Amino acid sequence: MQKELLIIEQNEIMEMEQRYRATFINSLTGFKAVALVGTMDNSGNENVAIFNSLVHLGAHPPLIGMIVRPDSVVRHTLENILETGYYTINHIRETMVSQAHRTAARYPKEVSEFVAVGLKAQYVNDFSVPFVEEAYVKIGVKFREKVELAINGTILVIGEIQQVHLPHEVIQVDGFVDLVHAGTITNTGLDSYHTVTKGTRYPYAKP
Repeated sequence: MQKELLIIEQNEIMEMEQRYRATFINSLTGFKAVALVGTMDNSGNENVAIFNSLVHLGAHPPLIGMIVRPDSVVRHTLENILETGYYTINHIRETMVSQAHRTAARYPKEVSEFVAVGLKAQYVNDFSVPFVEEAYVKIGVKFREKVELAINGTILVIGEIQQVHLPHEVIQVDGFVDLVHAGTITNTGLDSYHTVTKGTRYPYAKP
């Protein structure tokens, strides 16, 4: 027996209370990649902030996209990326969730979120900005392009992968990265975090 579904029209969505609507729409897109983005400004002020808008854009060159909300208020992550040209993307493990979530708070620029929430900044192989030491999957990224979306003022930040740090055993023979084995968590909405169980891989689809 098919379950009866509620139908919500656009006018009803627009009539929702603002925060309720934001939570509702944000969770509709389903499970998303969530990670900590590490940056630093030219004065040495470290920053780490949680983002759940990461997307693969291509493998040749290896590109990652990230949506940043409109810069109508100070966005330290975006400012630092534009200032130095580099940032890191660090996958979140279950033991890090509470600390990672608290990086969303608005700290003064001179306050390091690493220190504020109890995470460790890590510098590896002369990469100029910090990784998160507690992460098992870490990506060093070079800023390539900023695209302002006219429809709502959000900004697409495009970066090119410069280096990847991860446990050797999570890379399968065909190059597939087993993020379940790495303990990477996922996210829905703005405040719901989920562990992931082993999935099913299928062969390349052909007609």
